Order: sequence, then C-alpha cells, then structure tokens
Amino acid sequence: MGYRYVFGPVFSGRIGRSLGLDLLGRRVCSMDCVYCEVGQTDLLTAERDIYVLAADILDELDKWKHEGHELPDVITLGGLGEPTLNVELPEIIRGIKKLFPSMPVAVLTNATTMTDPEVRKELLEADFVLPSMDSLVASEFRAINRPSKGTDPTEIAKALIEFRKEFSGKIFLEVLLSRGYNDSDENLFLMKDFSTELAPDRIDVVTLSRPGTLEKAGPVDSETIGRWKKVLDAAPCKDRDCGPDTGAKKRSGADVTAHVQGEHSHAFDRIQASIMRRPQTAQQLSGALAIPLERVEQVLDELEKSGKLHVRQTGNDIYYDCRLDEES
Repeated sequence: MGYRYVFGPVFSGRIGRSLGLDLLGRRVCSMDCVYCEVGQTDLLTAERDIYVLAADILDELDKWKHEGHELPDVITLGGLGEPTLNVELPEIIRGIKKLFPSMPVAVLTNATTMTDPEVRKELLEADFVLPSMDSLVASEFRAINRPSKGTDPTEIAKALIEFRKEFSGKIFLEVLLSRGYNDSDENLFLMKDFSTELAPDRIDVVTLSRPGTLEKAGPVDSETIGRWKKVLDAAPCKDRDCGPDTGAKKRSGADVTAHVQGEHSHAFDRIQASIMRRPQTAQQLSGALAIPLERVEQVLDELEKSGKLHVRQTGNDIYYDCRLDEES
C-alpha cells in the first residue's frame, strides 16, 4: 500500500538505516532555509497545532510493521517540516515505543520550538535529538534560515543548553555551512563557545551536497569545512564517535535483490514517498529501500515521463526529488 506519513527507510551517516515519519504532511516549518532539500516552506509559522493526527501516523506505522519489512535501526520524526510543531508529538513517540519497544526514536529539529519548556519536556521521551544550529550571528541566522518572526538564535542556544541538563539520551548537533551565508569567523568562534557549553554527544559540520531551495546557496570548500571541524572538535563532546549500535551495512546489488518487497505499484509508492522528503541518488534509494537498482531506475523513468521528477547533478552524483506540489 502507499503511505502518506511513513517513508523510507533512508540511510543516515549519523543514525543508520532510518524509517521516517512525517508529522506535518506538507511543508509547514518555523524556518524557510535556503538549503532545504524538500523545497520552499509553504506555511512559515511557529504555531503548534495538530497538523497530522497521531492516530493516523501510528495506524500507518502499525500497517508498515505487519507488512513484514526488514526493521530499520531507528525511527525518525521529521519529514516535510518541523516535527515539533505537531502538538501530538508525545503521543506519537509513546505510540512508536509501544509498537517497537526496542527501537530507538530520533527527532530531527531546527530547535526553534525548544524555547518552549513544554516542547523540551516532550522531547525527553526521545532517545536521540538531532538539532541544527547554523549561526549564532543574528544577521547570518536570518539570511540562511529565514525564520518566522521573533525567532532569536541566542534564545534557541540557551534552550538547548537547558535541555541538555535534563535529557538522558544523546544529542547530535549539526552545523550546515553555505558559502557567504554563515561561514564567518565570528560565527565559528561563537559556535565553539556554544558547543563547549552544550557538550553534545556528537557534532557534524556539513555543507550542501544535495540541491537546496535557492540555486545561489552553494557549498563551502573543503578547507573551510576542515577548519570548522578542527575548531569545533576541540569542544569537549562527551562521545565524539558515538552513534546507535546499529550494525547497519550498505548492501550490494545482489543483496538488495534478496530483499525485494512488494509489486510494481508498491515500489513506485515507496520510492515517490522517499524522494518527496529527501533528494537521493538511484543507488541510495536502492540500498535504503531494499529495491533492485533496475526497478528503481524504472520508477524514476516513469516519474520523469509524468513530469513529476526533478533531476539535478551535484558533482558526480545525480539526485532525484519529487516535490509535493508536483503530485497528482
């Protein structure tokens, strides 16, 4: 069957083979980041609401479970927007743990809502929280993240530090650099002080590797990435190389063939749902979804002929995405 809210799995360098849950159903976010891989935000808001019912998400997840798929390493709350905007977040986390008692739950977040003590309390039920923080320079923050009105990066940083004091799980901080937006020395040394105080379990400094919202938003060079990693690595993170003990392995084409699930329409739905949330190469889709590469390429060809597929090349890699507004 096709799914509206369950997608993937996708491979993550930080948390392994991750099954995604979309808590918004459309591009609802408190930011409109220039690098966002799911496209421009449709509703820019900091208001929490029931954007998707917890019961609907958990019903889909229950059906996914009973279809006999290979289990992922982690279930991740994310999708098309900022998942913590959904006020039914705690019910969703508890429901996941009831369906998969031994499965860790991760939450991808831009951390804007964590200035609310209630959101911080709700996130205590997760096993991994993966916040992003791209700049502590207010002008840079506004330029790269284009947040909803009144959002202050300094207040977000303070909220994360408060959360760290209570959270027993792991925090993986991500800093995404875009050339000319947030790669200044001022930001680097503010981020160093912040990460030292936060003491996350892991810091990832990355740059654009997939197509973003704005064409002019480009990656920084390897020298800049190296310098940032060196400076931020000096912060006393509690476990620099930590991550879930997943044992996740990328499969060869032959291995994938042995894990084929579903018929033609099922593969089509799963591939379309996955690239609607995250641009990926054909090889990434094949490995993460356990669908033979030949079948993935057939689906991508069908999507391209229908006019739904966006194809972009980044370096030597070709990425595919299918935007929500292209759906029929």
